[in-house]
Amino acid sequence: MNINNLKELKIGNLTARIPIIQGGMGVRISLSGLASAVANEGGIGVIAAAGIGMFEHDSFTNFLEANTRALKREIRKARDLTKGILGVNIMVALSNFADMVTTAIDEGIDVIFSGAGLPLNLPQFLKGSKKTKLVPIVSSSRAAGIISKRWSERYDYLPDAIVVEGPMAGGHLGFKPEQISDPGNSLERLVPEVIKEVGLFEEKYKKPIPVIAAGGIYTGEDIYKILQLGACGVQMATRFVATHECDASIKFKQAYIDSSKEDIVIIKSPVGMPGRAIRNKFIDDVNKGEKKPFKCPYHCIVTCNYQNSPYCIALALVNAQRGNLKHGFAFAGENAYRTKEIISVKELIESLSAEYEDASRRNCLLPR
Repeated sequence: MNINNLKELKIGNLTARIPIIQGGMGVRISLSGLASAVANEGGIGVIAAAGIGMFEHDSFTNFLEANTRALKREIRKARDLTKGILGVNIMVALSNFADMVTTAIDEGIDVIFSGAGLPLNLPQFLKGSKKTKLVPIVSSSRAAGIISKRWSERYDYLPDAIVVEGPMAGGHLGFKPEQISDPGNSLERLVPEVIKEVGLFEEKYKKPIPVIAAGGIYTGEDIYKILQLGACGVQMATRFVATHECDASIKFKQAYIDSSKEDIVIIKSPVGMPGRAIRNKFIDDVNKGEKKPFKCPYHCIVTCNYQNSPYCIALALVNAQRGNLKHGFAFAGENAYRTKEIISVKELIESLSAEYEDASRRNCLLPR
């Protein structure tokens, strides 16, 4: 199937051949292996910065340097593997946020995606660099407006694109627990609202700000429907977990394949946000009030209540990445249970393209 059926995604002077961004997944789920594979297929591959240094020999004693070193290495490894577009996902809530942003820009990363808080000061790190594009991740039109206003007034800079992530996403969510199932927060509702909001800034400053939709997008038909609402692209994470190139262990991927719809649950995370994960014994134990003893290696998330938390979220996620799901759990999107097999990134992109083409063809045949 010719992937040119999917339209291009332009972010500043970057052009992705297909409008698919692979969402950044920590801890160490999306590294150079997955990101380079996606970039090679014409999408935008993304390395997740959160906890990236946790496999370093000195991660407990020299947290900041270990993470900086690991991020540099993954960016350089990815660059050796692809000439395509690469991004880094850097959560605002990281206590080493500034170090990670500076490192990514110094390494010449193409795009920084930043959410889990409002990246209000992100442009200050560019220091004149025009290579790296800045893309905030938001969960409302209000947040998109606040960021655009702050950046334009304080830094004379507008977001190069905006990702709007709905409540069906995996991992930590930008919604209160009671907002997750509210139809008013559906992606189909959020996308037009964000497009309208950023349109005010596009008109005023004569600069395009493409809106990218994320959260629960699973098939090529989903991509078609969301692009029809005016989005310029999509961000997908869950679909890329069950690929050969994903940097997680086979047991982590198998957790997706073995999951049922009932296994996809909302948890209360130590970082103060709800999260979506695949239910297992670890999660059940925590829900029963059991504590998982730990020594905080470094206060890695600003909002983490590590002194009163029943477990360390970073250690739980890195255990899961390694396949040790007795001592951790897998974050996953609402549709993770639909995963049936492990395929290559190339096969996944071809499948999404074929589904997109079918949806487009069916729509053309509908009576007007």
